[in-house]
Amino acid sequence: QVQLVESGGGLVQPGGSLTLSCAASGIIFDLYVMNWYRQAPGKQRELVATASSGGWTNYSDSVKGRFTIARDNAKNTVYLQMNSLKPEDTAVYVCNAARLPVGRYSDYWGQGTQVTVSS
Repeated sequence: QVQLVESGGGLVQPGGSLTLSCAASGIIFDLYVMNWYRQAPGKQRELVATASSGGWTNYSDSVKGRFTIARDNAKNTVYLQMNSLKPEDTAVYVCNAARLPVGRYSDYWGQGTQVTVSS
């Protein structure tokens, strides 16, 4: 049974930092690209950051320079370090594991963790 379990969300003031974690089980972690998505009320789901097992990373323009994605393949865990948080970063952050090519394999989703940026 595949599980992606996120943790680390919470309430933080503007300008603050949070680190999210996503622990994966039931998959061969090295075969999966790990993604962080977020969804705010009334907005479309947004792909925030991606990390391949080989170290390639990518970020949305809205978080580039503020967020860092990192994975620990030995621990089957992916992290999202979020700095200089803004109120518009408020959303449910969801971890996703995807395997290429798209459509050939199932991808998996966590349950999400709430991040609220407010004074």
